[in-house]
Amino acid sequence: MTIQTLFGTETITTSKPKPIKFKVIKPVYETLTVRDEVSIYFGRDRYTDPQQVFDAFRWLRHESKEWFIGLHLDGKNRIICIDIISIGSLNQSIVHPRETFKTALLSSAAALILVHNHPTGDPTPSTEDLSITRRLREAGEILGVKVLDHIIIGETFTSFVSQGLM
Repeated sequence: MTIQTLFGTETITTSKPKPIKFKVIKPVYETLTVRDEVSIYFGRDRYTDPQQVFDAFRWLRHESKEWFIGLHLDGKNRIICIDIISIGSLNQSIVHPRETFKTALLSSAAALILVHNHPTGDPTPSTEDLSITRRLREAGEILGVKVLDHIIIGETFTSFVSQGLM
């Protein structure tokens, strides 16, 4: 067999061609069909106010570990998917834009609302909370998935949008 290289034409002798192996990545996600009214679980199917999100995810204030959840929304702010992005330790969870937006892209989300809890009960944002929110917002702008708000749940809640942090 003759091949063209940077240094000219070369002749290669092979007894049999070598196979080429490729990894094929197939996105897989599961749709869970619940035959009940969505209001039983979340009270509503459309979120327009941080208080509504707090009411739906108030149960997080009783968790002993920090949970970071992404609410995937369609163009009308209706939940199409809920993704538990990370369950961490007592005072931190590992959150990376790659993991956050991987599932958002699979679910064809138009927007995200980020929700996480502070097991201490104090919903005041830490410097890490501010930093990851900024990074996720920038990543979302590049990918075309808008981050609408980040809500921290404790005994009360803090909405980044309401506090002017976004």
